Amino acid sequence: MPIKLDHLNKLFQEQVKDAYSAENQSLSALRMLRDAATDEELRSALGDHLAQTDAHASRLDEICDMLHFSPGGHKCRAMQGLIDEASEVVNNDEADPSVRDAAIICAAQKIEHYEIALYGCLRAYADLLSHDRASGILESTLTEERQADQTLTEIAMRSVNAAAIAD
Repeated sequence: MPIKLDHLNKLFQEQVKDAYSAENQSLSALRMLRDAATDEELRSALGDHLAQTDAHASRLDEICDMLHFSPGGHKCRAMQGLIDEASEVVNNDEADPSVRDAAIICAAQKIEHYEIALYGCLRAYADLLSHDRASGILESTLTEERQADQTLTEIAMRSVNAAAIAD
């Protein structure tokens, strides 16, 4: 049964739970994408972001503790859909490895863009609700998500997309 969203604080809490679920789900997705990538720079970037993602979930735990609610009991359906799409890319046995790497970047960036949108909303809500410490924590995560997206773009433009054309 859906929660009655009659105050921005309830929406904020529900979206923190969504982010917590999304981050925990994305841990396995990032491992899957990293392990399937053949480009070493891409593998390294996905591995680096995997470590950050674990920290992101811990930060959300910290926000929940600070604001006295539990992050559990919610499943992010949007992230599940993005992970299902990523699995299709990884499990496509007909894909050329270079093209698969380009598709892995696309799948990872879809995940990043979802998280960027979510953290941007959460930070704005935290600001409006005067949750200053939570806002700072969320801003740190938002910055890292944007950087991960930028890194993936740079890898794609520098080498992976060109390799996919050459094959």
